[in-house]
Amino acid sequence: MDIYKKRGGPSEQVFTDSTRDESSLTRGRSFRKKKETPPPIDDLERGLLAGERSALARAITLIESNAEDHFQAAQELLHRVLPHANQSIRIGITGVPGAGKSTFIESFGSFLCDEIGAKVAVLAVDPSSKLSGGSILGDKTRMEQLARNPHAFIRPSPTSGKLGGVHRKTRETMILCEAAGFDVIIVETVGVGQSEVIVRDMVDFFMLLVLTGAGDELQGMKKGIMELADTVIVNKADGENKYAAQKTRAEYEKILHFLQPATKGWPSKAYVCSSLYEEGIKEVWQVIQQFIVNTQASGVFEQRRREQAKEWLYSMITDQLHYRFFGSPIVKEMLPKIENDVIAGNRTVTSVVEELFRRYTKE
Repeated sequence: MDIYKKRGGPSEQVFTDSTRDESSLTRGRSFRKKKETPPPIDDLERGLLAGERSALARAITLIESNAEDHFQAAQELLHRVLPHANQSIRIGITGVPGAGKSTFIESFGSFLCDEIGAKVAVLAVDPSSKLSGGSILGDKTRMEQLARNPHAFIRPSPTSGKLGGVHRKTRETMILCEAAGFDVIIVETVGVGQSEVIVRDMVDFFMLLVLTGAGDELQGMKKGIMELADTVIVNKADGENKYAAQKTRAEYEKILHFLQPATKGWPSKAYVCSSLYEEGIKEVWQVIQQFIVNTQASGVFEQRRREQAKEWLYSMITDQLHYRFFGSPIVKEMLPKIENDVIAGNRTVTSVVEELFRRYTKE
């Protein structure tokens, strides 16, 4: 009501094209969203290198933006802080829904912060709706205790519709977290299949969280996912579940024995833990430490980092080709018509794709 009073009250002239005056046009323009400008890069760089959480949050928002001017600013920031990155331990965690990933990460992260004195960043990827594009982003709610820890940083990120749950900007976010001084970067996947492969290509150590009752679970588990894991953790090994958890661990030990190790020179093994009672968490960290020592001594650690950089390069090339192709004016013009032709059965998919690329390359 106050808005109406300030503007002199509603008028029929506002809704009539023939009687609109200049003031009504001005009022209409006032509702348009102002173009956002990227934050000053110098300030973000100083804040990041000083370990300021607010600067890190703003920098990640800049990275995740799809605006063209934001993209250029984000790349400039990454270029500046890159020399300060690549000093952390990168850990990927996956598991079927209900395996207790968030509870484990909170318990594990709290142990690293409070007992080891490490700074921990958690990049928890939330699945986006294919219909609305929205995400719940509830990881801070599920990790309430860790979210309050001054040595921890939790960033829930939507998948933005990317296959498997992890979008390419997660790699750049890791660089920002490392530049901000975080010692351990944890990437939690949504646990829907293809995301595990993507995360495996961006972390040093990859663990699979499972539940008790291996007989039923192994029936539906793909061999490929098991082969990605550097260790298998049987979670919720507490109360009446303790005996079942040990039995499940033994089952996974047998399976892992016959699989190709995920990391050369490192035999993958299974362990049990209780995230709720923080039992076995210290042992998991000891396993990761031994893994880092062994792989650094053998050269596998550095080799994997180089291979991951190469994989990142080619995935970025693929993304750029996709972006430029569908952003082409000629493709935008042709696509609706050829879609109708294919749907109507007038032309084959192969023929229209070849025509699209011929026209695109001549553009």
